[in-house]
Amino acid sequence: MTEKRKGLVVFISIGILLCLTIYERIYAQSPFTYLVWSDEFDYTGTPDNTKWSFDIGGDGWGNNEAQYYTNRLENAKVENGKLIITALKESYGSNLYTSARLATRNKGDWLYAMVEVKAKLPEGIGTWPAIWMLSTDWEYGGWPASGEIDIMEHVGFDMGNVHGAIHTEAYNGMIGTQRGGDIYIPDAHQAFHVYAIEWSEDSIHFIADDVRYYSYPNYNTGYERWPYDKRFHLLVNIAIGGNWGGQQGIDDTIFPQTLEIDYVRVYQKFQQHQISGPSEVNAFQENIVYSIPGFPSAAYQWSFPEGVEISGGQGTSNSTVQWGDIAGTISVMQTYNNTSYTSTLEVSVVTTPDNSVIIRGNETEIGAWKTDEGEGNTLEMNYEE
Repeated sequence: MTEKRKGLVVFISIGILLCLTIYERIYAQSPFTYLVWSDEFDYTGTPDNTKWSFDIGGDGWGNNEAQYYTNRLENAKVENGKLIITALKESYGSNLYTSARLATRNKGDWLYAMVEVKAKLPEGIGTWPAIWMLSTDWEYGGWPASGEIDIMEHVGFDMGNVHGAIHTEAYNGMIGTQRGGDIYIPDAHQAFHVYAIEWSEDSIHFIADDVRYYSYPNYNTGYERWPYDKRFHLLVNIAIGGNWGGQQGIDDTIFPQTLEIDYVRVYQKFQQHQISGPSEVNAFQENIVYSIPGFPSAAYQWSFPEGVEISGGQGTSNSTVQWGDIAGTISVMQTYNNTSYTSTLEVSVVTTPDNSVIIRGNETEIGAWKTDEGEGNTLEMNYEE
């Protein structure tokens, strides 16, 4: 959820009146058919803390936002089958407004999925609601290198224009190069609409009420354009003011304003995945982790070469081992609903002859014996004064 410099970004606009229809699977031909996570908000009170956490604070959130995010019921509650996030005009510390921002971080994290949120948006100049996703593990570095997916953003000074976008190291709002599209939904603040993405290895499709209005492709040129091969989590919030939402000021007569969410549903497909983990290890190395993306209710069976001890994770999508001194093939069979896939990874072993010394400099290994099958032992050196 970052600043949009609309004059510098390519957007695809579709002026179309969208009608609210009886619920059915969005994008019926989608391969994402297994419901793996949802909140139907069929309870009352505080949002389910097994699914949601609160982001709390009022430091502007990198966008010069004016609100303080709290975890109070006044700002976020479940009532009448809906999650209601409420932005208020009130003094709270040094902030003049309050609101709430909820995240599924480490409670709902996915790699490739169809994410659907049925919501009714706030209105009025100064509001900036968002339904969006961030990297959970930040493996490519801080924002924007690890990516952002904006499933839905709307600013109150431009009522009805709903935006979807991505931010990466190459394409992001701070330099005005983010990629995205928008779609016109004139009653977005009066009726519920379904905002969704379909995120696969090849692309991210942005969808509103069955209309695909923008697609972002995987350019296969590295994380700078596609950091979307790692798990992400969902966020929902109303910001007030800020670099984009506050471009025309804040109308203090509009409060309170609410973002109402009828449901959140996440679907995935059961498929084969590559094993993540080192393909070269040291003899007798400990605490090596191998993993594949997890799928709810799936069973996992790991197999390792002779001499490898599994210290944790057998039966799960992550396995921790202590290696022996023999190279070989790792395999994991994942099974769900009578369907099974087996993934493999070849692993080689770096060894040293008996009583040999590994040469190190400044705690960095600069020379070691390495065995390559059929070639004997060679000493590799890479040292500079």
